[in-house]
Amino acid sequence: MPSPRPLLALGLAALLATFLASGSVTAQTPQITERQEAQRTVREYRLNGRLYAIEVRPAQGEHYFLVDRNGDGNFQRQAGNGSQIPAWVQER
Repeated sequence: MPSPRPLLALGLAALLATFLASGSVTAQTPQITERQEAQRTVREYRLNGRLYAIEVRPAQGEHYFLVDRNGDGNFQRQAGNGSQIPAWVQER
């Protein structure tokens, strides 16, 4: 008699696929608001209505992020290509 484990694994995979397709499991995607200023583009990143990062893209030079790591409104400059969402933003 064949083992029930492959069938169980297949059933769990199907259940997970159904869950993901239904939207019951959602990734947290930030809302990005972009505006053009004189010599730069500014993008604001929000999640759950909370501003946690500002990306500044100057017309000349390297872009950078200003990130509020603690939720205290104190934005710190961070170089690089992306900004992780701080834990305080993900809490509801």
